[in-house]
Amino acid sequence: MTGLVYLAALAVSLTGMVVLDRRFGLFFWRDARRAAIVLISGVLFFLLWDLAGIGLGIFFRGAGSELMTGLLLGPELPVEEVLFLTLLCYLTMNLYAAAGQWQTSVRAAGGRRGR
Repeated sequence: MTGLVYLAALAVSLTGMVVLDRRFGLFFWRDARRAAIVLISGVLFFLLWDLAGIGLGIFFRGAGSELMTGLLLGPELPVEEVLFLTLLCYLTMNLYAAAGQWQTSVRAAGGRRGR
């Protein structure tokens, strides 16, 4: 049971990213096709990065944690890593889009005050 704690935390966090994206129309709700391409590209890039690090002996899973499932997609590559990388990329996409919206609203507010 405890082996699913980290996986569940990642799933809850990803759900939060979806809710924020939907609420503020950040990335997927603005252009789903583009967002999917960016998200998949980012996750694949970091998975390749991880695989290169594992192959070079730089990255390793270390001693197993009671909070992880113990399921591996490959040598030293836990299944939770894919969800973590998805969360990391989605968070970055949402932050980028939110910063753009904020910048636009600040410029619009500044333009109204100056007149």
